[in-house]
Amino acid sequence: MNAQELIESGNLELYVAGSLASEEVKEVEEAIEQYPEVKEQVEMIEASVITLAETVSPPLSALIWSQIIENIRKVRPISSKTPSTNWGAITGWAAAILAIAGIFWMLKQRNDLQNTIQYTTTQNTVLEEKVTTAETKLADANEVLDVIRSKEYTTYTLPGNQAVAPQAFAKVYFNKKDKVAYIDAKGLPEAPRGKVYQVWSLTMQPLTPTSVGLLDSSIETKDRLFLIDMSDIASTEAFGITLEPEGGSETPTMDQLYTLGQVTP
Repeated sequence: MNAQELIESGNLELYVAGSLASEEVKEVEEAIEQYPEVKEQVEMIEASVITLAETVSPPLSALIWSQIIENIRKVRPISSKTPSTNWGAITGWAAAILAIAGIFWMLKQRNDLQNTIQYTTTQNTVLEEKVTTAETKLADANEVLDVIRSKEYTTYTLPGNQAVAPQAFAKVYFNKKDKVAYIDAKGLPEAPRGKVYQVWSLTMQPLTPTSVGLLDSSIETKDRLFLIDMSDIASTEAFGITLEPEGGSETPTMDQLYTLGQVTP
């Protein structure tokens, strides 16, 4: 058939929809190469299909559109006979619209699945972080329990100074053999801004204070439990905790003495 007959036959619409028999596809493709008006008609049909789809769906990239057109041409043939009336054109348009609707449904299903996978992955990551945090806290708690229960450590309570902080107190877990102490400062009020608690080792006769550390975050282990290295201290008969300017002091500020307690019988 000539170019005009081919245009009026409805085969071009079926060609765009991918619904022509293989021999008719070959005939259309040869006509596209031979007749510019046929090529122009095919391009117009394809543009119309795209415009129709754009009015009922979100914008898509050129790459996805090229995939859609390719998929349209791979749709299983629904007829091997050449329509003799304009019903062929109607059938072609219907097939094209159904093909596009199916492709959009598959794209939506894929996007929904990807969103579900992403959400599940995020939830699993959050859960793993919570488990890791819980395991870390449990390990810290077990370490604290090991310290408290160890026969190498003796527990002492440092009562609050009635004149400064009567409700304050601190606990000391003291390993005299290894000269290591844990200071539990949970009973102390939060240090004001620009201030820090300082721990002093005391010998009583004569009264000699020696600084053994600051209760800052660099030596905090868990729940305001601080590890103090006392390997340089020859003897300790008592512990005192004072509130000092940030960075500590050379000697204790006695009017800021918060807790004091002996660690010897």
